Amino acid sequence: MEHSHRLQQGIEQFLYRKADLCDKRQWDEYLGLFDEQAEFHIPQWESEHVYTTDPKRGMSMVYYASRAGLEDRVYRIRTGKSAASTPLPRTVHLVTNVIVQSCTETQVDVTAKWVTHYYRFGVAMAFFGDVSYRLKPAGDHWTILRKHVVLLNDTIDSVLDFYHV
Repeated sequence: MEHSHRLQQGIEQFLYRKADLCDKRQWDEYLGLFDEQAEFHIPQWESEHVYTTDPKRGMSMVYYASRAGLEDRVYRIRTGKSAASTPLPRTVHLVTNVIVQSCTETQVDVTAKWVTHYYRFGVAMAFFGDVSYRLKPAGDHWTILRKHVVLLNDTIDSVLDFYHV
């Protein structure tokens, strides 16, 4: 019982730290949480209750097959080469309902609920949804192998980026 409580608390703290790093725009530390081969996926909705499941066959709002996709986005933001991200919105990422779905010696599958409040051009909005992570132990912390986000308010009036989720 004690082990599962420590595991749960450790994963929650990891996810809270990831959210905080994104809000503070500490990009190097944020990217460091992702494995080099980490997949980042936000599927597109096919209908009211069905979303695409295979990013190589169906449409996605965002899909990066590895951390290199996130690194490219951060590079564009830092160099001002992303008109869609200039200026960057102010964000507050909230994570809740963290549930460990499965656990082995080499990986942990976790689900959670999330809300990102953001402010840009005088307008406050929010994105929200479900997220699943595949994590691997890395010393006394975790590394993200996969982040799969289901955006529940998929009708949006801005360009979607990694920092929105």
